[in-house]
Amino acid sequence: MTVAILGILASLVVPFTQMTVKRTRELELRRDLREIRTALDAYKKDYDDLVKIKSLNKSGYPESLDKLVEGEDFGGASPLKKKYLRRIPVDPFNRPAAGEKPQWGLRSYTDDPESTNWGGEDVFDVYSLSEDTAIDGTKYKDW
Repeated sequence: MTVAILGILASLVVPFTQMTVKRTRELELRRDLREIRTALDAYKKDYDDLVKIKSLNKSGYPESLDKLVEGEDFGGASPLKKKYLRRIPVDPFNRPAAGEKPQWGLRSYTDDPESTNWGGEDVFDVYSLSEDTAIDGTKYKDW
């Protein structure tokens, strides 16, 4: 009798725990996407404010996510290298192996918004590489 009651309770607790873990990872993904996108926007704003002669072939977005961590002085227009991120956040649904860099899907300024092939000239947007479905039914890669 006691074992049966414990079995029933366990069958109720396990799905709740799994849902809680998934919800926590989704919140982390939303926060990480917002952090990277905010850094991209800050980089672009500084580029527009500091670089007086605009290059016709340059959008003003960084060439890679690493540029947000390494910093940029915009060709000497800024007295110091300005850094936008301390580190590149890790996608909680696409964690890298030990020693590898975090991997995100990238879109350049000239890429189609639905594109999954990065043009390579700059980083305008990021998205999760996970093919999983969120609790709300959307795909993480579409966030």
